[in-house]
Amino acid sequence: MPSRASSHALSLGLLSAIGLFALDMYLPSLPTISASLNADTHAVQASLISFFAAMAVSQIVYGPLSDMFGRKRPLYAGLVLYSIGAIGCALSPSIEWLIAFRFLQGMGACAGVVISRAIVRDLYTGPAAAQLMSRLMLVFSVSPILAPLAGSMITAFGDWRVIFLVMVGAGALGLVVAIFFLEETRLPAARSESSIASALSSYTTLLKDPYYLGLVLIASFGMSSYMIYVANSSFVLINHYGLSPSFFSVVFSCNAVAFIGMSQMNGWLSRKIGLRRVIRGAVVGYSTMMVMLALVTSLGFDQLEVMAVFLFGGYGFLGMIIPTAAVLALEHHGRIAGTASAMMGTLQFVTSAIVVGIGGLFTDGTSRPMVTVIAICSVVVLMLSLMVLRSQRGAMAAAE
Repeated sequence: MPSRASSHALSLGLLSAIGLFALDMYLPSLPTISASLNADTHAVQASLISFFAAMAVSQIVYGPLSDMFGRKRPLYAGLVLYSIGAIGCALSPSIEWLIAFRFLQGMGACAGVVISRAIVRDLYTGPAAAQLMSRLMLVFSVSPILAPLAGSMITAFGDWRVIFLVMVGAGALGLVVAIFFLEETRLPAARSESSIASALSSYTTLLKDPYYLGLVLIASFGMSSYMIYVANSSFVLINHYGLSPSFFSVVFSCNAVAFIGMSQMNGWLSRKIGLRRVIRGAVVGYSTMMVMLALVTSLGFDQLEVMAVFLFGGYGFLGMIIPTAAVLALEHHGRIAGTASAMMGTLQFVTSAIVVGIGGLFTDGTSRPMVTVIAICSVVVLMLSLMVLRSQRGAMAAAE
């Protein structure tokens, strides 16, 4: 792929990763935050859910705004909100204030995610888009490796509040990248067709498109299976398996390594066998690994090594599913790419928030509730793929 595309991948991946950085970096400190603010596990997890919910709701706004006013100006606004929210989190005197400022931070964090996907659709389609989306995922996926490690280092030598001050710096870096290294891809002529009325009409069109919705839900439940791990991993790995925060970060990061490695095969595989065959094969591998993990755990093999191996394989396949589903979903909606990307992101984070919330009701300190919910999500993804990818429109969406 040309160097221009590599530059896009680096810039867009960084802007997308800022939101995930805010999510993953404070994971090792969740038990510490619980003790510091005198909050129980469910209350601390609520700070994750509020972040998810904010990202879900706000994407509905950023998508149409980026269609109407261009991609860059809404991105600037989001990064400023993100930084303000991070400052508020650092100064929070109670868990209630932390939850509130995490919501504000999530409102800003989602801008980079939704607008980056729209820019990919502005520039490319088909296998080229799949390859760029995968390269974007390469940069995006570095965050789960580096962020928890950075967070654990900070908690080892300083207060958990410093983590949020580091996030302020990440927001400032994102603003510099958006201003100086990212061109405007939504030209004035295209913006003239967009308005609030057209955005509402576009959302109606998307909600009536079963092929688009099916692919979005495939990505949504796949993402949910990762988010339930994010919400529970620090408590399971640190409290249940007895890992130190530093070793927790290493184990947690392994899944991101699998995600990165497999996602980079998307461009090559999509040119060889087609996008639909790629996602169908990945869905089978993903669901097989996650269901086997749940079965093995239910039989009493509650061992860290067993869980780590199955999650490594399952999330590796997920690295192929999410970017491919995004490309296929946006393929026929280039005219309203921002709005379509926003709807996709909203459904992903609403689904994740619901799954994390329901999963939290069954938390018992062991890995069983977590891996059971992960397996359920993988079965839903499998069933959706069987329905969506066999549809007539699906057969026309990508070359076999």
